[in-house]
Amino acid sequence: MTGPSRVTIHMAASLDGYIARRDGSVDFLETTDVFEAGESMDPAYVAEVLGSIDCYVMGSHTYETALGFEGKGLGWAYGDTPTFVLTSRQLPVTRSSIELCAGDLTELINTRLKPVFRNIWIVGGGAVSGACLNLGLADEVRVSLVPVLIGDGIAFCARLTRDIPLHLVESKAYTNGMVALRHEVRS
Repeated sequence: MTGPSRVTIHMAASLDGYIARRDGSVDFLETTDVFEAGESMDPAYVAEVLGSIDCYVMGSHTYETALGFEGKGLGWAYGDTPTFVLTSRQLPVTRSSIELCAGDLTELINTRLKPVFRNIWIVGGGAVSGACLNLGLADEVRVSLVPVLIGDGIAFCARLTRDIPLHLVESKAYTNGMVALRHEVRS
């Protein structure tokens, strides 16, 4: 590993800030919108970003959603990249790259993951994202905004205990109407 570790929170959300409906469904993430002035989603860029991720961290509900996609034949979105699932429940482990973890989030990130992984991505859910921000563990926040308002659901960052100042580093609008924002977390 070279250079310091970086913790990124990344999720897709509705324009009003929800990552899932109250029942956990994410059917609204598919968009048929067309924004002709937007950029195409370059497969080489996507592959480069995904290839740079050393490990994923997610909550149990996000994990169950991913397992549901896999069960429907849509594949496992995280490939062979090590994936740490935060849970105190017994959940099925479908591949050797998955580890179920319970306990202190700060200890997991700072003591177990940062010494081993350079590019750590928090990919869900709202409670995990909120906890990472509250504890000062995140270096950047990336969100892909889907052009839809759903009015209610699971918030992108749940239970924040303070304002989290951010600095916009990058924004991209895509031909499907999605807007990707990347912010650095300011200390």
